[in-house]
Amino acid sequence: MMGIPAGLDWDWSTAADVLPTLLTQFLKVTLLVTALGTVIAAILGLVIAMAMRLAPRPIAAAVKWIANIIRMTPIIIQLLFAYYAFLSLDAITVGVIVFGIHYSTYMSEVYRAGIDAVPRGQWEATTALSMSMRRTWMAVIIPQALRATIPALGNYAISMFKDTPFLLVIGVVELVNAGLIYGGNTYRYIEPLTLVGIIFLLASYPTSLLIGRLEKRLAYNT
Repeated sequence: MMGIPAGLDWDWSTAADVLPTLLTQFLKVTLLVTALGTVIAAILGLVIAMAMRLAPRPIAAAVKWIANIIRMTPIIIQLLFAYYAFLSLDAITVGVIVFGIHYSTYMSEVYRAGIDAVPRGQWEATTALSMSMRRTWMAVIIPQALRATIPALGNYAISMFKDTPFLLVIGVVELVNAGLIYGGNTYRYIEPLTLVGIIFLLASYPTSLLIGRLEKRLAYNT
């Protein structure tokens, strides 16, 4: 049985004491922000991708310019700016919105690539069938684009999950911050931070494996 490496000052009672707190903050904050942020990013990313393709050229150019600025700005700066600019919002709400908007700019590029990958014959077929633009997009283009982009979107969701520790800059007690607070109160950092790493690993690694399998299955069925 694998034990604790020699020389590591590990205390099992401390680990047992801090684990419930870490799991609570993981479920109430880290997982919540990731889930809601991913929903916002997925929907807004599709809107951005479609706007850049369908909107009049000046509007499409403006949307692309704004998306590029958001994508190239560190998320920590965006969190701090939004937190102090919108004092009426609580920190978790700010985190959800900022993460959703920030990652929507990345997901929009994934959607754009998926839309561009739809065979030209599909576009020509919708024209030949006199399908409206709305039906063309909803029934033909978007379903095929999503089929090709789901794995990449899942990877960005995992990236968002791993970026949630940045929430500590606006005072959100998420998983990492909970571990640091416990360490500051007890002067025991090894146990909480090790458990934090294990929780992140247990949550993200199986998900990455599932996304990899999904990517292979979609590629096989294409």
